[in-house]
Amino acid sequence: MSLETILPPERTLFDVPGGSKKRVLEFFSTFIAQNTPSLDSQEVFSRLIGRERLGSTGIGHGVAIPHSRNPHCKAPIAGFLKLAEPIDFDAVDGDPVDLVFVLLVPEQADDAHLALLGQVAAVMNDADTRNALRRADSQQALHERLIEAIRRQASAEPN
Repeated sequence: MSLETILPPERTLFDVPGGSKKRVLEFFSTFIAQNTPSLDSQEVFSRLIGRERLGSTGIGHGVAIPHSRNPHCKAPIAGFLKLAEPIDFDAVDGDPVDLVFVLLVPEQADDAHLALLGQVAAVMNDADTRNALRRADSQQALHERLIEAIRRQASAEPN
């Protein structure tokens, strides 16, 4: 399964108001529940916050990858948010976060969950990709640059 197949343009959000980690996760939870009838915003939020309590998903360089399992998730769901202003996300390097890649997977997800997280981390670990995403000036440009980076990363992976 590829990130490209689970990240449609409408789930790539540009200039999202930040404020705090909690606000960003609430915003995404409400957004995804409004667009995915099987999901409940409170449950999505509770699971994302629960995962954050285990340790921040802020991986450094201004990037966070909040993720969780959800019993009402039929297939993996991805969302990407470029925040209007960086926020404190308790990242490992202490830097504020402005690029947030959210991943929701079915409760029984196994290796697929880990493989998708690995793909996200590989894409977001590239400095050129992060810079390109930060320079995007519209939702469309943001999605195009993200998909280009996902495709580049996929073609670089050994089969």
